[in-house]
Amino acid sequence: MGDKQATSPKDRFLTVYGRKPVLEVLGDGTLDVDKVIVADTARGPAIAEIRRAARDRGVPVRSASAHRVKVLAGNGKQDQGVLADVVAPRMLPLSAALDRGAPPSPLLVLDGITTPANVGMILRTATAAGLPGVVVPRRGVAALDPLVVKASAGVAFRAPVLRCATAEEAAELLVEAGYTLYALGARPDVAPTSLFDVTVPSRVAFVLGGETNGVSPAVANLSAGWVSIPMPGDVESLNVSAAAAVVCFELVRRGG
Repeated sequence: MGDKQATSPKDRFLTVYGRKPVLEVLGDGTLDVDKVIVADTARGPAIAEIRRAARDRGVPVRSASAHRVKVLAGNGKQDQGVLADVVAPRMLPLSAALDRGAPPSPLLVLDGITTPANVGMILRTATAAGLPGVVVPRRGVAALDPLVVKASAGVAFRAPVLRCATAEEAAELLVEAGYTLYALGARPDVAPTSLFDVTVPSRVAFVLGGETNGVSPAVANLSAGWVSIPMPGDVESLNVSAAAAVVCFELVRRGG
């Protein structure tokens, strides 16, 4: 079962929209900006400055209708008539990563995490910890937009992001490729294993569920079991980005 959108531009670029974010990426010489797209109705000093900055960098500027810019940005209220496609050098389809000679492990899989700040912080933490991949589905998870980039402090551009359609598709691909999946969280009818005691095989992925509903049933059914973070204090749960940090650095501690 392959990823039908393996050649999608969304598997190669992070799209930044809005006049200030576009100017910021054009001003960062460490980023490879593929192109800038400006709505044919966009005017004013900021647009002129963006055009100059793009020209100075040798970045092509294309014109499109205002509607097309909104569609490409995926945000009809905040695109301000301009967007930029920034090359994400470590982003690729999950299926392509699994086809390589040495599939990446350990991985995180995001399942239903809709808050951009959480997605951005998870990408920053996983990159800092040296994880080779974070699976970010195109559906059911916050879009990789300027809010995610901001929360990651810019690390999202360089994060090892693996794309697929849905978390369920990711789980199916990973199980098929011989990965052991663990669902992070707790269920009243299932006794979870402590993160600090769980066996970590050579191919493993930890699934992080959404802020409200946790790991989805379809993905949980494909998992080998539930794993929890022991919390002796009187707190029910951690924010998902904090939980991701604990997982990442426990893997670092183990040499994963």
